[in-house]
Amino acid sequence: MKTTQYFQYTRQRPDRAMILDEWIERVLKNPLREETQTDGRIRRWARIPEMENRALRVVSLEDGETVHNAFFDRNFKE
Repeated sequence: MKTTQYFQYTRQRPDRAMILDEWIERVLKNPLREETQTDGRIRRWARIPEMENRALRVVSLEDGETVHNAFFDRNFKE
């Protein structure tokens, strides 16, 4: 999985350290919703059953595969 330096840094935070690569890849491949930001980055969301069905947001660069950010999104609405 390709990642940015920013992602590697933020992944050290306790609230993000438990996010598994497997979950990130699941969101990238099978999102419930996808949006392109004005800067070209792509936001994708999917529910993670292993985490009480919380919504994981994964932000990738314009290439659609380099992960820039990943976090559980409390405000996600399907």
